[in-house]
Amino acid sequence: MTFMPIMWIVWSAIVVILAGLHIYRSSLTKNEEDQIFLDDSFEQEKAEQAAIVARVAKVDPMVKIAEWAALAMTIVVIAYYVRDILIQLEILH
Repeated sequence: MTFMPIMWIVWSAIVVILAGLHIYRSSLTKNEEDQIFLDDSFEQEKAEQAAIVARVAKVDPMVKIAEWAALAMTIVVIAYYVRDILIQLEILH
């Protein structure tokens, strides 16, 4: 197999993983509320929100890694095609 199909397979896999992580993170945060519980009678809600924040905090590093990997592979893809264009124009040999 040549380099180009492998490059596109790796890029596609990273983008699919990134999309899956974003969908998972958004499903976690759909029940998150932006409010402060000042009264002790809301301990159950406070605990639920803390659990959501903890799960999102576990996913965030994976999202950042996937974003950087997708960026790196995008740069590789662009560089490959720019190099190919320069070779076709006989600027590079």
